[in-house]
Amino acid sequence: MTFENSKYFNVLKHSKVEFSFGKFYLFDKFIISEINEGVHFDWDKIQQVIAALIDYYGSNLKIGYISNRVNPYSIEPQLWIRFQRDYGFIVASAMVSYTELNYINTSIEKRFSEMSIKRCGSLDEAINWIKNLKEFK
Repeated sequence: MTFENSKYFNVLKHSKVEFSFGKFYLFDKFIISEINEGVHFDWDKIQQVIAALIDYYGSNLKIGYISNRVNPYSIEPQLWIRFQRDYGFIVASAMVSYTELNYINTSIEKRFSEMSIKRCGSLDEAINWIKNLKEFK
């Protein structure tokens, strides 16, 4: 389920940033990404998102990240290592998988990340988990 079709869309205060490759919803303590179908989410695209996040939150941001995988797309798992080394402002991540293949891909990505990654079966589960992280209490 996309964020815009969820019960949270009209309840949680957010801003939307749209790129040619996907949508990002920005909240006080976390973001939700929805990458477009067939996109290869590479380092250049990640840097575009990072620039938008720094513009919105400032340079000292610490946020949670929810990847709402409503569409199939690709990413190189080792980019998590590069991101953590170069930026490291994501404290934890929730990956919402709607298919078995997405779940397997998320399991692979989890092996490359030093931060906590939770695999979720719904957007509801991901939002509740992110909102209740000890880092945001």
